[in-house]
Amino acid sequence: MPTYVYKFIDSGETIEVQQAFTDDPFTELAHPVDGVVKPVKKVFTPVGVSFKGGGFYKTDSRSGSSTSSASSTASKPADTAAPAAATTPAAPAAPAASPSPAATT
Repeated sequence: MPTYVYKFIDSGETIEVQQAFTDDPFTELAHPVDGVVKPVKKVFTPVGVSFKGGGFYKTDSRSGSSTSSASSTASKPADTAAPAAATTPAAPAAPAASPSPAATT
């Protein structure tokens, strides 16, 4: 069961109450010290969110659908493999280019 925070309107004190999702919010609660029923108001606090792992980028929210962001994440490792393969054939081309300057000398 989730825990909610309620604030006593008169005194400003807060209390934590376990309450089911389906229950209506309380408007009155018994004070824990004196037992007098007093009006309360539900307090909403910001929730801390922590994203861990790969695939959480600033531009992910801009994509039109979730399948396109998944395909762009999947294409990232393929893109990194492609330049490595492209540099391997360039190495044999470099020695072939070196005899041409030597021929001009």
